[in-house]
Amino acid sequence: MDPGRNRRPAVSAVPSPTGAGEPILLTEARRLPEDKRLRLTWADGYSAELPYDTLRGYCPCAACQGHGAGEVTFRPPKQPVTLTTIEPVGLYALSFLWSDGHATGIYRFDFLRSLAGTEPREA
Repeated sequence: MDPGRNRRPAVSAVPSPTGAGEPILLTEARRLPEDKRLRLTWADGYSAELPYDTLRGYCPCAACQGHGAGEVTFRPPKQPVTLTTIEPVGLYALSFLWSDGHATGIYRFDFLRSLAGTEPREA
C-alpha cells in the first residue's frame, strides 16, 4: 500500500458561506448504506455526500486526534466502517455510532461542511 495514498489535507472549520458570521445550519443527514456515504444538506441549499470512511477518518474526538487544539487530520480507519446511528448534539452538531464501536466524536455542522471538500484523492 502506498503511504501517500492515505494522505488527506488537515481541515479546520470554514466561515459561514454568506460571510456574515451566521451559523451553518444542517437541515438533513441521510445515510446511503448501499453507497457507504452520508448525504448532508444545509439550510443554504448546499448538499454533499461523504464516504463513511472519510467521516470516520476525520473523527474530531480527543481519542482520535489527541488533546491538542490543532487541526483535525485524517487517520484512516483500521477497517471499512458503516454508519450505524446518527444523533443530534444540541443545535450545532451530530454524533455518529460506527460499526467499529466508536461513538465519541462530535461533528459540528461547520466542520462537516469543511469536510465536503476533502473527498479521497487518488495519488
